[in-house]
Amino acid sequence: MIRVGQGIDIHPFDESRPLILGGVRISDGGGLSGHSDADAVLHALTDALLGAAGAGDIGQYFPSDDPRWKGASSTRFVEEAKRIVDEMNAEISNVDITIIAEKPRLAPFREAMEGKIAKLLDIASGHVNVKATTADHLGFIGRGEGLCALAIVLIDIAGASDRTPIEGVL
Repeated sequence: MIRVGQGIDIHPFDESRPLILGGVRISDGGGLSGHSDADAVLHALTDALLGAAGAGDIGQYFPSDDPRWKGASSTRFVEEAKRIVDEMNAEISNVDITIIAEKPRLAPFREAMEGKIAKLLDIASGHVNVKATTADHLGFIGRGEGLCALAIVLIDIAGASDRTPIEGVL
């Protein structure tokens, strides 16, 4: 059985924080505001994985008002979502991510993000695609006030007709 999940995350910029996207440190300043490391790419990916698994959303597992996640690396969120997918006896077939931002230029970091995400998910880097676009100066993103990340994940659940659903999933 094939299932698809989508995720979206939006954060405003916070010039005092480092910018981390897709698990890659892009710059020491011009980062994103948020409770954790504010990696919008990994937050969107976490939601996409959880969506494909039918397991809710990132806020259920890592609420922003929980002090345990203050400053936490978003790689932990992806690892937990992957664990849920693994418990379903599912394989992650591919990941497609779009980052919408006026700044900074992200093309030089695309391969590093793809590699980091592939490693986190234990899939071939060719199964992860990261791309960036702008908002053509429209809205808050176009004014350079923040960015948006969108993720789509396809999972393949082996033996889906024979398996027993995991408690709280499917």
